[in-house]
Amino acid sequence: MKLTLTLLTLIISTLGLSQNTISGTVTDTNNQPVLGANVYLDGTYDGASTLADGSFSFTTTATGQQRLVTSFVSFETLTIVKTVTALKNIKIVLKEDVNTLDAVVISAGTFAAGDNSKVSVLKPLDVVTTASALGDFVGALQTLPGTTTVSEDGRLFVRGGEAEETQIFIDGMRVFTPYAPTTNNIPTRGRYSPFLFDGITFSTGGYSAEYGQALSSVLELNTINQPDQEKTDIGIMSVGASLGNTQIWGKNSLSVNASYINLSPYLELFEDRNDWKKPFQTVSGEAVFRHKTDNGLLKLYSAFDTSDFSLVQEDINLEDGLSFALNNKNFYFNGSYKEVLNSDWTISGGLSYTYAKGKVSIIDSKINTTENSIHAKLKLKHRFSNRIKLNFGIEQFATKFNENYNDQVIDNVNYGYNNNLTAAFTEADIFFSKKLALKAGFRAEYSQLFDKVTVSPRASLAYKTGSKSQLSLAYGNFFQQPNSAILKFDQNLEAQQAQHYILNYQFNSDGKIFRAETYYKKYSDLVKYDSDFTNFETDFDNSGSGYAKGIDLFFRDNKSINNIDYWVSYSFLDTVRNYKNYTTSAQPNFANTHNLSVVGKYWIDSWKSQVGLSYNFASGRTYTDPNQTGFLNQKTKSYNSLSVNWAYLLSPQKILYFSVNNALGFKNINGYQYANTADLNGQFNRRALRPAADQFFFVGFFWTISEKGTDNQLDNL
Repeated sequence: MKLTLTLLTLIISTLGLSQNTISGTVTDTNNQPVLGANVYLDGTYDGASTLADGSFSFTTTATGQQRLVTSFVSFETLTIVKTVTALKNIKIVLKEDVNTLDAVVISAGTFAAGDNSKVSVLKPLDVVTTASALGDFVGALQTLPGTTTVSEDGRLFVRGGEAEETQIFIDGMRVFTPYAPTTNNIPTRGRYSPFLFDGITFSTGGYSAEYGQALSSVLELNTINQPDQEKTDIGIMSVGASLGNTQIWGKNSLSVNASYINLSPYLELFEDRNDWKKPFQTVSGEAVFRHKTDNGLLKLYSAFDTSDFSLVQEDINLEDGLSFALNNKNFYFNGSYKEVLNSDWTISGGLSYTYAKGKVSIIDSKINTTENSIHAKLKLKHRFSNRIKLNFGIEQFATKFNENYNDQVIDNVNYGYNNNLTAAFTEADIFFSKKLALKAGFRAEYSQLFDKVTVSPRASLAYKTGSKSQLSLAYGNFFQQPNSAILKFDQNLEAQQAQHYILNYQFNSDGKIFRAETYYKKYSDLVKYDSDFTNFETDFDNSGSGYAKGIDLFFRDNKSINNIDYWVSYSFLDTVRNYKNYTTSAQPNFANTHNLSVVGKYWIDSWKSQVGLSYNFASGRTYTDPNQTGFLNQKTKSYNSLSVNWAYLLSPQKILYFSVNNALGFKNINGYQYANTADLNGQFNRRALRPAADQFFFVGFFWTISEKGTDNQLDNL
């Protein structure tokens, strides 16, 4: 018995001697105590929670070097590696977690549209439920500030820049021919279906160093990573039909979409100012294959379309009108892969290929073009910590452009160019705190065509001024090579240049967002030439210049009024250029000084319907009146358009959709065409350039067949 008591006493004494006390305090960077933080030894059950004064204390039998972990919500987890005997009366300072939802966001010049973005200005569904968009992502973006209304064109004109100054990327890879072909005074549309994308980032200026060859803006479209269900989509429209299907098996999925558009039935019912010999028709298709690996995702995206039409347009200088015919075939392939190598490294890259073949006939002239373009990119991302991340990569662009021209005088003249451009970029994201963040980097490009290197620094700084507001600054230098209409005649030029300065304020509350942004853009090295139309005899140089400055305002609210979602955009633009064949500096004829857009949507539960409207206003655009002195000396009247739509839910998976563009029939004028010769009074007669039709009516029936059905009554739109 005495032996047993002696052994127990020795064991208890030994245990008591082997226990160590770990203690200290936990505060934040402002020296304020943190209540309720968890402090523990990694791999053991030993630990404690901090008290009101931030103190903690616990005992452990662990010895030697250990990992002491401290964690608390909204703070970065901190790990200290020391011997147990050194973990007494220690002071632990926790830093705010910069990855929380209330952390600062780099937002200068950028609109995010996606369910996964911290601050989403638009949702993917907005592309197909905005009355004036007609299912085109470009049409939806034209309701945002910074864009200019050029109704007869249909492309994106951003902050005093031409449409070609905006580049479009799908899954990070360049799209060389993003718009369907068209002719004068008939707006084009984007080639790609909005149903295959779940995220859009629209940078109106100051965009990332990862992207180049765009003087004004960048539009990033991201395809859906993984669909949530198998389904079939059927659409029957007043101008055609569409069919889509999604299949999922294992770690793979495939989504396909095909459509056919023919304006013949529409033109039989509604008046059009053109004399169509062969009404517009197009066949298009898209496919996205996805394969999920253990740590990565492979996506293969492809799209094709073929368009064909011919018509005779009124021309004041041609008694029989101007005959125009077009046949175009376009194919686009995009492969991208992203993999998380470990906790610190991520690798991504891709390859895109574009093939475009066009045949154009203008009176007796025939022009055949063929373009083959490739974009390859490799990017690495290294995470030093939650606060410092570095992106860097390389990419290659290659374009081969050929054109053949012949008419009654010239027989089969061939010309074109080969263009190769190599680029490298690096950019760091640095979060000093939840309130202050910096994105800074640069981009270097070498043009084989010009045998010259350009370097573009980029920087954005954001500071959180309150729990729901922040200020952002951005600066960037941007280069872009001239387009094919110039390079096919002269390659002895330089890249055009623009500098961006941006100041942004953003307020984001529950269901509400307000943005105000002012900017200044300086253009230099723009291409000038000395002829009405570019040709072999034209002289080119890089002496052009210009500027654009203004303010953009945006407000969206979907909470204040029950079942109503609306947004208002306003832009003021002051821009002047001296480029192309301009005789002096002037406001270009694609720019509006004032642009206003109001979009509203109202869900009527008793009708099982959503009704919407979209009103667009734009002040007049410049044109040259030869009856008066000066260049671009007059302005058209203001542009007005009110579009309405109605979506009626026949069942959770069947929707009947109606839309009317310019429902009030405003008589908008895009400009004027003047006679080449004066009349007997010495005056040049003119005719107004008006849209092909004052109104456009669209009717569609959409049916989604799926196993799961749908949770949101309007998801099928």
